[in-house]
Amino acid sequence: MKNITDSFVYVGHWPYAGSFEFNTDILATNPINLSVVLGVLIFFGKGVLNDLLDKRKQRILSTIRNSEELRRGAIEQLERARARLRKVEMEADEYRLNGYSEIEREKINLINATCDSLERLENYKNETLLFEQQRAVNQVRQQVFQQALQGALRTLNSCLNSELHFRTISANIGILGSVEEITD
Repeated sequence: MKNITDSFVYVGHWPYAGSFEFNTDILATNPINLSVVLGVLIFFGKGVLNDLLDKRKQRILSTIRNSEELRRGAIEQLERARARLRKVEMEADEYRLNGYSEIEREKINLINATCDSLERLENYKNETLLFEQQRAVNQVRQQVFQQALQGALRTLNSCLNSELHFRTISANIGILGSVEEITD
């Protein structure tokens, strides 16, 4: 059996350039063809392959840089949002505390205003009661006076006769006469 390296080393075994024949030795021809194709690809394709790989590398690096910039921007936005959230939470706590104290102040003011209103109503009620008592006392006095006057008139009318009436008139005329003399 022939050695594969024999076909590379023994150049004299190859046919001359003027003749054409098929080489049926598969083990001898394939490695040569493959080595020639790979040599040509490496020699000519090296620059193209390097360019393609460099472009791909640049795209990957620019994508990584863009991603890093986007990540930094997102982190900055997140920090700003967290700072705003902390600020809003502090303001909410402040409003809540102020709101509670404001509610307590309003509650105390409402209680004080209600107490004042109740006190005024109590005073008004007392004044109204006093006024009504005085009015009732005055009405009772008037009624008692009228009844006393009517009783006195009835008593006088029942007790007075014409002789007593004549004597009373004479006594009054005498009193008036003495008063006239004194004034003269």
